[in-house]
Amino acid sequence: MDLQGIKEGIKVNVYHITKDKKVGMHKHPSHDEIFYCVHGNGFGVLEDSEVYLEHGKAFIVPANTMHALRTDGDLIVSSSLIPLVE
Repeated sequence: MDLQGIKEGIKVNVYHITKDKKVGMHKHPSHDEIFYCVHGNGFGVLEDSEVYLEHGKAFIVPANTMHALRTDGDLIVSSSLIPLVE
């Protein structure tokens, strides 16, 4: 296992989503994604369900799974893309 490669493959972002911002359904073929709600509330959206997000809650999306985020107000999340390990 290439620990350094895993460390270098992890990507962290912070997103601010408002009711006017549309995040379309998409997927990451080679990464799992973990969203952590930093502020506000909204929903992690999957093809067939939604997960309510509020401060301190997480939303985990397995690789190759269609997903999006939405809110009726204000939502700030941290996103970590984790590479699949073979």
